[in-house]
Amino acid sequence: MDLHFGDSKPTDEERAAVDALLGPPESSWEGADRSDADLRWARGGRESRDLLLPGLHAVNDRVGWISEGALDYLCRRLTVPPAEAYGVATFYAMFSLRPRPATVLHVCTDLACTAAGATELCADVESRLTPDSGVQVERSPCLGLCERAPATLAIRAGKTARLGVPPLGEFEDEALSGPIGGSGGKAPGDDGGPSRSSEAESGGGKGRRGRETTRATAVCAPATPETAVRAATAPETAPPEPPPTTAVPQAGAGTLTLLHRIGTTDPTDLDDYRANGGYTALRRAFALGPAAVIREVTDSGLLGRGGAAFPTGRKWQATASQPDHPHYLVCNADESEPGTFKDRVLMEGDPYALVEAMTIAGYATGAHRGYLYLRGEYPRALHRMEHAVAQTRARGLLGDDILGQGYAFDIEIRRGAGAYICGEETALFNSIEGYRGEPRSKPPFPVEKGLFGKPTVENNVETLVNVLPILTMGAPAYAAIGTERSTGPKLFCVSGSVARPGVYELPFGATLGELLALAGVRDNLRAVLLGGAAGGFVRPDELDVPLTFEGTREAGTTLGSGVVIAFDDTVPLPRLLLRIAEFFRDESCGQCVPCRVGTVRQEEALHRIVDRTGADAATDITLLREVGRAMRDASICGLGQTAWNAVESAIDRLGAYE
Repeated sequence: MDLHFGDSKPTDEERAAVDALLGPPESSWEGADRSDADLRWARGGRESRDLLLPGLHAVNDRVGWISEGALDYLCRRLTVPPAEAYGVATFYAMFSLRPRPATVLHVCTDLACTAAGATELCADVESRLTPDSGVQVERSPCLGLCERAPATLAIRAGKTARLGVPPLGEFEDEALSGPIGGSGGKAPGDDGGPSRSSEAESGGGKGRRGRETTRATAVCAPATPETAVRAATAPETAPPEPPPTTAVPQAGAGTLTLLHRIGTTDPTDLDDYRANGGYTALRRAFALGPAAVIREVTDSGLLGRGGAAFPTGRKWQATASQPDHPHYLVCNADESEPGTFKDRVLMEGDPYALVEAMTIAGYATGAHRGYLYLRGEYPRALHRMEHAVAQTRARGLLGDDILGQGYAFDIEIRRGAGAYICGEETALFNSIEGYRGEPRSKPPFPVEKGLFGKPTVENNVETLVNVLPILTMGAPAYAAIGTERSTGPKLFCVSGSVARPGVYELPFGATLGELLALAGVRDNLRAVLLGGAAGGFVRPDELDVPLTFEGTREAGTTLGSGVVIAFDDTVPLPRLLLRIAEFFRDESCGQCVPCRVGTVRQEEALHRIVDRTGADAATDITLLREVGRAMRDASICGLGQTAWNAVESAIDRLGAYE
C-alpha cells in the first residue's frame, strides 16, 4: 500500500488521544522516536481500519477538531491512506477538519423543533453567542429529542477528570476508548473480522485504555435562549435533564409490553432488571436451542420495526444457515429519521433489555460478536448502554460462558458521528469498517456478505426488544396481539402540535385518530406526517387510517418506523417542505447521481416556490414530479427513493401550493 503523509505533526494532546485508544507506537514507522532497529526493517502499523472512526472520535473529542497532523498520525498507526481517511472524516457532520472552539452548541432546526420555534431560538442564541464567546453555534438536523422540542445539545471537547455515569443534567463525561464495550478477546469462531490485539481495543477488562479521552455534553430541551446559552457556557447552571419516564406518557400502565419497565425499574440496576423479568427470555432461549428460537420468532410474525417491515425470522434463518463464519450481529441504534426517538427512550429507560435481546439474537444466528451502532447525539443512551454492557459482562451475562451454557458472546458499542445515511444497513457496515458510510449495491445481501464480508443479521433496537416478549409469552400469544399481517405491539413517536408528546405503545390495528386522542391533538390540526421526512402527509379527515404496515400502504402513505408529527394551522407548510428538502440534500451521501443531483434540484424548486409565495408554481411542480420519479426509480438506497414522498403527498393530499 502506497501511503503519502504530509509534513504536519500532531500536537502532544492529539498524539495522547490516539495513543489512549491504540496504545503507544511500536516504531518510528508509526510515529515513535527513531531507533537503530527501524533503519534495518519496517515494523509496526496494523490493519485495523475499523478503528478509524473511534480514532477520529478520540481526536475530535479531545481537541474539538481534527488537524492534518492528527489525521496523518492516526493513518500511520492504522495503515490507512490519508486521502481515504480524509474522505471518511469529512463525511460526518460532527467532525471538523478546521479549527473551531472547544464548545459546539447544536441547535435542532428539524421538523418538530421548527414547529416549536427553533428558527427564532437559533437566531436568538446566535446573537448572544458571538465568535468571541468561545462557543460555535451550529444548526443541526434532528437530535432525537422531539418530545421536548425545541432542543439543543452542547458538546465540549477536552480532557476531564470525572469518569463513570454522571448525575443527569450536568455535563456528562463520555469515556471514548474506541470500540466501547467490546470483548476482552476473540470469541470462538471469530477469525474472519478485524484483529483485536490489545486491551486498548477491548473496551473492557483489566488495563483498559482510553479512559483519559473524554468529552462533555449537555442536553437542553425544551430550550430557551437563556437555558441554551447557559448549557454551553456554564454547565453547572444548566437545567437537569428529566428522567426517561417523561417521554412515556403511559409509563406505569399495566397494559404495556415493551415499555412496562420504564418508570418501574431502575435502568442502572441489573438486579432490579432481573427482579422484573429480566433474563427470563434468555434462559428460555437456551432451553429451546437456536433453531427453536428462530422458529418462535418466525411463528410470531415479527416484522422489522425500522420501516422496511422485513420478516425477522426469515432474516435470522438466512444468516444462521450460512456456512461461512464468523457470523455477526449488528444492532442499528442510529435512528436519525426526523421525529424518531423511541430507540433512545428504550436505551435510556431499559438498557439491559437490549443487551439481553442482542444476546438471544446472537445465540440464534450463531454470532459470537455483536455491534451496537449508536447515534453520536445520544450521550445519555451511550452512558446507559456502556454501563449495562459492563455490568452484564462482570456478572457472566456476556463473555466466554454465558450462564454456564458454553456460549460466548460480547458486544462492542460504536458511536456514530452524524450521518442519516448510516441508518441504511450496508452504509452502517461501511461506517463500522472505517469507510465512508455509503450504501452498497445488493445483492449480495447482508445475510450472505455483510459486516467484514461475513454473514450478518441487522435489526434495530425496537425489533430486538420485541424478541423478549415473544419468548416469555410464546409465539401464539404474541401473534394474537395486533392484526393477522402486522402482529405484536408497536411504538409510535408522537410530537408536534399535541398536548402530550412522547413514545406510545399500541397494538397494531389502532387508528391514527385513537393515537392522537391519547396524545391530545389540538383542534386546529392542519396535517399529520407519518413516517418522518421519508414518509407522507395525511389530512385531518383521514385519521381513521389503521396503524399497520398494510393499512397505511392501502391509504397511500407509510408507517415507516412509527413517526407521527402533528402540525396545526400556525405552521407554514411551504417552509416545512423546504426544510425536508434541505434535510435530504444535506444527508445524501452523493454516491449515486439521481440522489446527489435530484435532492439539490428538489430544494431549488421548492426555494423558488417559497420565494414567490406559491405564485406560478405549476412549472416547478412539474419539475418536482419528474425529479421525484427519477430519484424513486434509480437511486441506490432508500434515501433517494423516498426523498420525494413527503413533498408529493403535501402537493397531492394537502394542496400545499394552491
